[in-house]
Amino acid sequence: MTGAHNKQNWLVHVLMIAFCFVMFYPVLWWIGSSFKSTPEISLPTLFPKVWLWQNYTEGWMALPKYTFTRFFMNSLKLNVATTIIHVISASLVAFGFARLSFPLKGLWFSILLMTLMLPGQVTLIPQYTMFHSFDWINTYLPLIVPSAMGGAFFIFLIVQFIRGIPRELDESAKIDGCSWFGIYLRIVMPLTLPALITVTIFSFIWGWDEYFGPLIYLNTVDKYTVPLALRMFIDSQSAVPWGQLLAVSLLSVLPPVVIFFLAQKHFVEGIATSGLKG
Repeated sequence: MTGAHNKQNWLVHVLMIAFCFVMFYPVLWWIGSSFKSTPEISLPTLFPKVWLWQNYTEGWMALPKYTFTRFFMNSLKLNVATTIIHVISASLVAFGFARLSFPLKGLWFSILLMTLMLPGQVTLIPQYTMFHSFDWINTYLPLIVPSAMGGAFFIFLIVQFIRGIPRELDESAKIDGCSWFGIYLRIVMPLTLPALITVTIFSFIWGWDEYFGPLIYLNTVDKYTVPLALRMFIDSQSAVPWGQLLAVSLLSVLPPVVIFFLAQKHFVEGIATSGLKG
């Protein structure tokens, strides 16, 4: 009986390893091809015969007048700002919906959730017209200021988490003379750390990968983010050096990947508890 059970476990592990390899194969091909020459990329091999480490340095310096250092710094500054604003604004609004009482609270929360079903293309032209009237085109303001609205998904996620925190903690804080803002800052926010980290990860990754917004609002190359720079890399070459492009694109995914793995434990906890509580 034990032998049959061990054989079954061994078979399950082999199947899981094979499945993981199939899922991870495109990433392995991506890594291997970033060290290949352009003709060798089309060959059915996973790794190159000769490893071209210079693909990374030459790809980093490939664009005229600029290196990818500029674009990485642009993306980093933009996304750090939007992430911080998202976390603060979303947590404040979520605290209000979860803990405070005000007229038409249910209606406003329903309207908030309805905005999740509103395609971004519907609001694109009105937003562009408004930002153009503010003279914000070719600045980062159209990309940063909307994050002060919190974001419906982030607000809903934090609301669900806060609803699982006992209200008795609020009552105890009130007896001690704590204001609503004090309850938010000292009681609720420390307990919603997993949800806040989840919002941080989502906001940073989505912002880092955002292509359409910077394409619409940014006009000068020195303000470009990494996705726009990768597109410009292709457009600026008569014959695209695919090995260099794959090398730079591989480097471009490292910041969100590192952030995800550093906060993976809190991320999983935030998603699980936000979905179960309330």
